[in-house]
Amino acid sequence: MRLRYKLIAVFSGIVLLPTVLLSICLIVIRKNYADIIDYFLKRPDVKDLAIKLALLIISILILTGIMLVSFIYREIAVPVGQLSEGTRRIAEGDLDFEIETPDVEDTMAELCRSFEYMRKKLKESTERTIENESENRKLISNITHDLKTPVTSIKGYAEGLLDGVADTPEKRQKYIRTIYNKANDMDRLINELTFYAGIDTNRIPYSFARINISEYFDDCVDEIGMDLESNNIAVEYSNDLDRDTKIIADPEQLKKVINNIIGNSVKYMDKEEGRIYIRLKDEEEAVLIEIEDNGRGIDNKDVPYIFDRFYRTDTSRNSSKGGSGIGLSIVKKIVEDHGGRVWAQSHLGEGTAIFLEFRKNI
Repeated sequence: MRLRYKLIAVFSGIVLLPTVLLSICLIVIRKNYADIIDYFLKRPDVKDLAIKLALLIISILILTGIMLVSFIYREIAVPVGQLSEGTRRIAEGDLDFEIETPDVEDTMAELCRSFEYMRKKLKESTERTIENESENRKLISNITHDLKTPVTSIKGYAEGLLDGVADTPEKRQKYIRTIYNKANDMDRLINELTFYAGIDTNRIPYSFARINISEYFDDCVDEIGMDLESNNIAVEYSNDLDRDTKIIADPEQLKKVINNIIGNSVKYMDKEEGRIYIRLKDEEEAVLIEIEDNGRGIDNKDVPYIFDRFYRTDTSRNSSKGGSGIGLSIVKKIVEDHGGRVWAQSHLGEGTAIFLEFRKNI
């Protein structure tokens, strides 16, 4: 039975039950005290008073029933109707509505608030799922597109070796070196995909330790310098920190941050003599790491978005250069998980500087 019909039944009970009971009482009284009743009813004033009294009692019962039913309907039926309608809309996949919470603080109001909280959480979860699915499709598209280039090159140079096109030791060495480099590009893309999966599930494997930042970057710069020589890029390193300055960080993940930033600089270097500047600066309670290049730079309108997932610009992250579009978003994620912050400055045609700030461990 629908609630409104139940309320009508309640109303009828409120009015009819007392009326029936009163009628039974009057019948019993009349039967046992008929002479007395007849005596009083023969008097017009008493009879008129009895009729008015009966009408008043019935009116009070009807008014009381209406008030009680209205209160019950307003406080229970309306919220229950909203909840029922909300449940139906959620079942149909519609989350763009709002449940009104009763002003009175009671169980029904708490139920409405809980339902509205659940709806908002479901909507947020659904939006995140849709966004993640969109990003996953974009990632797969980017990775697929970017893997085609090294795969095509590997196949081409391998066929050259098989067909004897590389007929001198120098050519063969060049072909083998190219195949090796392209395989490294593929390995980097696959590693980014694996790391991206860890970001989405918050399962990045961190092993934090107290590290001497000067010693760490001394070794890091030596390693980077050797890798960059083949690209005709020089590294200039300066360190204004106290030699005992330490931070809490994961050495492997911090290395990934540096490699991603340096990799971007190399990828978009457009100068014959490239330069990358690595500077460590003291900021009282923090360490500032600045990695700057003299590459093509980024347009000012694009700088605020370069740490967003999959964000590419025509000048700095063009897909023709390869890359999944998540390198700098990985940088931001790792730095923020270390309690630090990252930002960028750039001038088109002059170069880009990435700044990393980490709190000192004293």
